[in-house]
Amino acid sequence: MPGYLTKLERIAIAGADHLMIRSLLDRQQFADPLGEAARLGISSATWPLFGLLWPSGALLAARMAARLLKPGERILEIGCGLALSSLVGHRRGADVTASDNHPLAAGFLAANLRLNALPAMKYRHGEWAIAPPADLAQPAWRPTALGRFDLIIGSDVLYDRDASAALAGFVGRHAADEAEIWIVDPERGNRPRFARALAQQGYALQEQRLDHGAHGEAPAYRGRLLVFKRG
Repeated sequence: MPGYLTKLERIAIAGADHLMIRSLLDRQQFADPLGEAARLGISSATWPLFGLLWPSGALLAARMAARLLKPGERILEIGCGLALSSLVGHRRGADVTASDNHPLAAGFLAANLRLNALPAMKYRHGEWAIAPPADLAQPAWRPTALGRFDLIIGSDVLYDRDASAALAGFVGRHAADEAEIWIVDPERGNRPRFARALAQQGYALQEQRLDHGAHGEAPAYRGRLLVFKRG
């Protein structure tokens, strides 16, 4: 690929068949020749993060593999990156929409759908702020009316204080009346503020520790699954 290198990996997911995933080679990749990512507030340091596989994403994908699907429910993955959880749910027949604000996320999703012989799935630009930049070159990246969802999922999305506040507002605009919110958080430290913001929207929080020690090539992990429910 011009400007950046990729790799293919066979990814094992607890409770599901493996997935073939195209990802960035490492965190040193960067390509923004038209300045599209910069206009979205994505710096060169954070640019490659969407295209890497993260432990929290694998844990969320395993939860999606074990979830009892409900007829007619709509699922939204926020900050999807490589959309591992969305791919798992989509392969099971769920009505899943993946979303991210990175300009290359949609292209990587399309490639990974082809690699796994899966049909097209829904993708929308996922800008959490109410007023994202208006001068984006591609219409597909402009704010889109997402509608409301019965389950909103995300992994490692509480990465800074401002993002936590913007995300809570985004959830409020897109969660159905009796929605559940699932967030896998690797102890970033912004969980309490996010939980307070959702409590003001009527959500109760249940937490589950996901800690595990190192095994094989997998490093140790500390984090928790946050499940917010209302209605």
